[in-house]
Amino acid sequence: MSLGSINKTMRTTAFKLSAIYLIIFSIFAIFLIVYISLNTQLLMTRQLNSTIEAEVRGLIEQYRSGGMPGLVKVIEERSKRPGASLYLVTDSRGHYVAGNVAALPKWVLEERGALEQSVPYQRLGEPERKEYNAAVSVYEMFGGYRLLVGRDVGEREVFRKVVEQAFIVSAILMIVLALLSWMFVSRKVLKRIDAIAEASGNIMRGQLDERLPVTLAGDEFDRLSENLNTMLSRIEILMKGLKEVSDNIAHDLKTPLTRLRNRVEVTLATGNGDSQSYRDALEQTLEESDTLIRTFDALLRIARVEAKSTQIEKCELDIGAIASDMAELYEPVAEDEGAILTWEAESDCVIRGNRELISQAVANLIDNALKYAVRHVAEQREKRAKEGNGDLPDVARIHISVKRNGEKPESSAAFDPRPITLRVADNGQGIAKEDRARVLQRFVRLDKSRSQPGSGLGLSLVNAVASLHEANIELGDNEPGLVFSIHFPPDNSRSGDKMVQESD
Repeated sequence: MSLGSINKTMRTTAFKLSAIYLIIFSIFAIFLIVYISLNTQLLMTRQLNSTIEAEVRGLIEQYRSGGMPGLVKVIEERSKRPGASLYLVTDSRGHYVAGNVAALPKWVLEERGALEQSVPYQRLGEPERKEYNAAVSVYEMFGGYRLLVGRDVGEREVFRKVVEQAFIVSAILMIVLALLSWMFVSRKVLKRIDAIAEASGNIMRGQLDERLPVTLAGDEFDRLSENLNTMLSRIEILMKGLKEVSDNIAHDLKTPLTRLRNRVEVTLATGNGDSQSYRDALEQTLEESDTLIRTFDALLRIARVEAKSTQIEKCELDIGAIASDMAELYEPVAEDEGAILTWEAESDCVIRGNRELISQAVANLIDNALKYAVRHVAEQREKRAKEGNGDLPDVARIHISVKRNGEKPESSAAFDPRPITLRVADNGQGIAKEDRARVLQRFVRLDKSRSQPGSGLGLSLVNAVASLHEANIELGDNEPGLVFSIHFPPDNSRSGDKMVQESD
């Protein structure tokens, strides 16, 4: 493996995580092993010293009761027993009297009490002079005699070696586990991260239909990918909408701008100083300009609403009252158009929303229903009149209703959990099922020739307002005509009989 590959591997997250885990586990394992080892050795040393002290006290009692012969007899008996116990009695010159110790350093017998360090010794009766270590305690008796009692510490040495071996095995095991974890992380986790990075790179290069991979694991990577895919889908929709809006703006605004320029050019070329012709041209130019300004105002308002601007204030308001106000406002207009506008609204249909936007949405729906219903009825009457059919269709009818859906709950609480539906129905031509979702987009007009006035932004604004208020839109068939329904969630902030009413 080259130096560059090693550096690249060391910079990966998998290597860093594995190194961190290895260091943490190593510190913990070393601490645990050392802690257990020290405490075990300390406990063994205490037990060893306690055993030696107990034997020394017992032998001293034997010496006091039976004298030196009795002590030597007991030591000879105990020396013949197999085990780790050591016994030695010497005279004042250090000569052997009794015991199972063949040799040990001379300085040992010159000490008094329990010795802190281990003492090397050779056991009596062994053909080969092997050297061992023992913990001993020396006691001086009458006449210069000395009594040495000890215990072999070979078991403690064996335990120390076991601890050392456990430490080595643990270190090797931790290294192996660290390598295995690194391989798992690098192959499993980093493979998915690389797939996400590759998909992200493709998206940045313009492949907006690319999506991040999602497995069936259901882990945090899948949740991240699902959220990002939802965001990417939203971005793709917005980008397509932006392209469609740009194309529609170029199509819809090119015609009025061209008419403006041609009208001005024709007036300048043929006006001959006639002030009336100039005035007429200017008035028509103003009308076209007002149409363009209204179009741009509608676009800005839709963008502001869809962005859910924080400047849009909401308060508690009664949709039924707003619908009634807008119906009364449009009633004279409907009469002038030869249409019949009716409405009904239940009381206390309160939501939390923006009065201006809700009023604009209701006005757009009424205006849209009037325009298409009146035109459709007029076309039908004209068609049947030409055919000589005396059964002429009825006048254009628009009906507005606001009511709650479902049965009223039995509870007497002030809050009513039933959703509120605003419905505008007409007897116009209606909209085909395949076009009902499309008409809510910007600049979409079912009049392919675009010979009728309008910009195709009315229902798009209604859709944006409904989305801002978390409402659902439903387009249905009125047989004939269209039923445009907006289902608003109730204002669940109301409690008891207290409600802050919006000031008119």
